[in-house]
Formats: sequence, structure tokens, C-alpha cells
Amino acid sequence: MTDKKTSAAPPSAGPKGERIAKRLAAQGLCSRREAERWIADGRIAVNGTVLTTPAFTVGPSDAIAVDGKLIVDKVAKPKLWRYHKPTGLITTHSDPRGRPTVFANLPKDLPRVISVGRLDFDSEGLLLLTNSGDLARKLEHPDQAWLRRYRARVHGYPQQATLDKLAAGITVEGVRYGPIEAQIERAQKGANAWITLSLREGKNREVRRVLEHLGLGVMRLIRVAYGPFQLGTLEAGKVEGVAEKVLREQVGS
Repeated sequence: MTDKKTSAAPPSAGPKGERIAKRLAAQGLCSRREAERWIADGRIAVNGTVLTTPAFTVGPSDAIAVDGKLIVDKVAKPKLWRYHKPTGLITTHSDPRGRPTVFANLPKDLPRVISVGRLDFDSEGLLLLTNSGDLARKLEHPDQAWLRRYRARVHGYPQQATLDKLAAGITVEGVRYGPIEAQIERAQKGANAWITLSLREGKNREVRRVLEHLGLGVMRLIRVAYGPFQLGTLEAGKVEGVAEKVLREQVGS
């Protein structure tokens, strides 16, 4: 257990150290952004001192504790899993509103993982999970520019000519969204239609906001691909590991 001393100054900061958020992410405990929130909440201590700032460097011999429990400084081999997220789950480890979370509903034999990006509460489909914060950061980075592909069931009467204009990008309520390729899947029957959309930015609720801006109500939204990784026939709520060879081929070492 650690005591409750607090300090904004590093009690240890060797020349070969690294930022505390990076170290925690490398352990697969959280993403770097989450680590910063943990520090703000007073959950992280180094050498018995509770941190108050993420601008902190740790060395190889520093003792790091999360919620008073020392972590084992061992970097696990990065792994990636495909998960078919059902609707009705929020992509977070805890929700102040008490909604069910993705991580509370994962198989119990899965190690502690974090998500690559998010899917909102009402969306479903492919969510990538990893035990490595650094891998998650790499897959999310804008430089990766991987294509995200979705299927949306909408209420309304979409026109292909209107959807084609999304390829030039669109501004909705002051937010600029990049190019989106959108295609009506088949001849429409009744007041509902399926649209396939492909985009590279993936801003918060981007697909919903763009389609609603066009007067189309989104009844169902499914992510079917994230870069080279496909949802395929994976059943809702199921998790399947990505082979190490495939991960190495698609992401690198």
C-alpha cells in the first residue's frame, strides 16, 4: 500500500525514464488519455507519492501503484481482438450514469483490454480491443488514415445524387467532416433504406450527424470494417483474436 503524500514534482526522474502515462499504457492498464484522468483523480502513486500531474517521468526502478496496488512492470506482447459490440453498451470502463459497459460484458478469460476508438451506445459492430495502449494509439492515429466502413438503416428517401456530394466533405453545425463515400445498397422498398458509408476520420457520431443533416433518421448503425479488419460473421457479443502473423503484416512489429 502507498501513503497519501501528494506532489506535483517528480520524486524520481532518471535520464532514461519515460512519461508515466506511457508506462501505464505499455502495461495494458489503460490508454494514455485514461492514465491522465487517473492521475487527476489521485489514483496513481510513484514511490509512495500520489501524483497530481501527468508531466512526470519514471525510471526502471520506480515503484508504481494504481489505487494503492503495486503493478508488475512487465510489458505484455501486444495483442488484438475483434469484438462484435451489441447495442446498449457504452465503450468505457465505468459510466457515471450507470449504463452497462462494453468491458463489464467481455468474456471473463480475456485479459484487461482497452478499445481502439469507440462505438456509441446505440451503435453496433466491429470494435477492436487490445492489451497495449501503444498499439491502440498507433491504430487510432490520424496518420494511419484507415478506412472505417459502416452500414446504416435509415428512415427516409435518400437520393444517390445527394449522397455523392458527401465525397467533397460537409459542414454540419460548424463542424467540418471529411470525404465520405456513401452508396444506397439496393432499390428502396417502403420508407426505409440501407446505405453503405466509408470514411477515414471517424469523428464523434459523424455518420449519424451527417445523415440526420440530410433528413434521414438513423434506425440502425453497424460498423463492418476498421482498416483491414472485418466484422465478418462474428456474432454479437463474441470476441475473436487476431492472429499474430496478421497483426504483424497489417501493423508492423
